[in-house]
Amino acid sequence: MSAERWLVVGLGNPGPKYAGNRHNVGFMVVDALAAQAGERWKAHKAHAEVVETRVEGVPVVLAKPRSFMNLSGGPVANLCAFYKVPVERVVVVHDELDIPFGALKLKRGGGSGGHNGLRSVTASLDGPGYVRVRVGIGRPPGRMDAAAFVLKDFSSVERGDLDVDVARAADAVETVLVSGLEKAQLIYHTAA
Repeated sequence: MSAERWLVVGLGNPGPKYAGNRHNVGFMVVDALAAQAGERWKAHKAHAEVVETRVEGVPVVLAKPRSFMNLSGGPVANLCAFYKVPVERVVVVHDELDIPFGALKLKRGGGSGGHNGLRSVTASLDGPGYVRVRVGIGRPPGRMDAAAFVLKDFSSVERGDLDVDVARAADAVETVLVSGLEKAQLIYHTAA
């Protein structure tokens, strides 16, 4: 019997204007996974870019919705239907304000915490039963609005560590696919 397919979705906003934004760290992680697999993104009718590949024999579809962050749910639900992936085999990689920059937390389920991309995905999948890889981007400085902060590029200091953090998040996703969430949490979950 072959392994069941997973869907790994990076959240972000499409287009070069947003490419380096904190909000696009989910895209950065799935881009790293696609590069490791030596695969190129292809347009999919579900309004997403996809890569179909395998991680240590486990079939996986990597995806980047082509909608804006707050409308990510539609493409995710369409991809689940197209590839016949149940919600419990969906991994969503996203930025997290409530985790310090560079920290990583993994969990299944939970609320949206004010994250519009998660709110959209949860509504479209009829529940929060998917796995989340939460990549810490830290809190905005001073009185800066959180919405403005997530749409800013990483600082030059942060960019110095960003490649390592993105690679670590990509490794965490691979561990979820191959060895399960609990094992990935033991290895990659950053203590608060």
